[in-house]
Amino acid sequence: MSEFWLISAPGDKTNLQAWERMNTVTSKSNLSSNSKFHIPDLKVGTLDALVGLSDELGKLDTFAESVIKKIAQYIGEVMEDSKDKVQENLLANGVDLISYLTRFEWDMAKYPIKQPLKNISEALAKQVTQIETDLKTRSSAYNNIKGNLQSLEKKTMGNLLTRTLADIVHKEDFVLNSEYLITLLVVVPKRHEGFAMSNHSSGFPSHRMIAEDAEGGLFTVTLFRKVMDDFKAKARENRFIVREFYYDEKELKCEKEELMKLASDKKQQYGPLLRWLKVNFSEAFVAWIHVKALRVFVESVLRYGLPVNFQAMLLQPNRKSVKRLRDVLNVVFKHLDEVAAASIMDPGMDIPGLQLSNQEYYPYVYFKIDLSLLDCS
Repeated sequence: MSEFWLISAPGDKTNLQAWERMNTVTSKSNLSSNSKFHIPDLKVGTLDALVGLSDELGKLDTFAESVIKKIAQYIGEVMEDSKDKVQENLLANGVDLISYLTRFEWDMAKYPIKQPLKNISEALAKQVTQIETDLKTRSSAYNNIKGNLQSLEKKTMGNLLTRTLADIVHKEDFVLNSEYLITLLVVVPKRHEGFAMSNHSSGFPSHRMIAEDAEGGLFTVTLFRKVMDDFKAKARENRFIVREFYYDEKELKCEKEELMKLASDKKQQYGPLLRWLKVNFSEAFVAWIHVKALRVFVESVLRYGLPVNFQAMLLQPNRKSVKRLRDVLNVVFKHLDEVAAASIMDPGMDIPGLQLSNQEYYPYVYFKIDLSLLDCS
């Protein structure tokens, strides 16, 4: 995936010439791929409202980014063995994310521009919040089924000492409902199998091996109930393990049916869940980019003033030329804020009244769109 810079500068004649200079320099030197980012004429409102909205949009930006990241990661979890195909499922309005970004068009139907900016911001926040809520509900239901299935499947793995015996034993392996006889299940390490089968004095009066693995064999041993305790003691002496097991046909049937039901439920939920994730990833991503567009609009008005006149541009930096690109932008647009530009060009310069804090600040409006955070591979 990739990183993009969404920037803006005033749209007057002088700055349009600066744009041309920037485009020429960056394209000739292969510093970045640039495209105009079209933001419609939105309702400005009051300056106080814009200042308040700027803070709210910053929080919404972070929140929306976290939601699309969660959806992308969860698509990877759901697809399990097909994680290499996750990226092709991350689309926005039916196209890949880079195409959507570079050809961005404001969705007039979803976010009408005649309403106040705060209303648009609230509509976006409500939409993303609802998607996150639904994601929690759907993922919890699916994870519950997946977890229970994995728990049961784990029981069918492991060695004969620990694994479930439901899929190994059969009714005919046991003497059932006898007053005098009982059938035990004994695990014998491989190195002792010959001894166990040849040496009846070790307590194997009537036995049959019904399963084996790399570590040993599982035997049925039928004996008199009255000698069962003696047999168990001799088995311990010989390091044979008697499995505590009582054959209950109903219980074994229930265990098998539960496994089949969970596997079926998981399979049935997989398709609809993946479709929902893909649709709502698209919805959340589109909403996020509209939040970015709102932020550019608000910050451009706050910084460059009225009447509204700015040009937004989307830059995709060449990974090897990020520092050089930043230097070019600072030189081209330093006239917009000489103080900030001077501080950036000379980081050691102490300029009273200029706070660069945690938010990156440049002479031009700047926001980063980092698509690498959606890389689930």
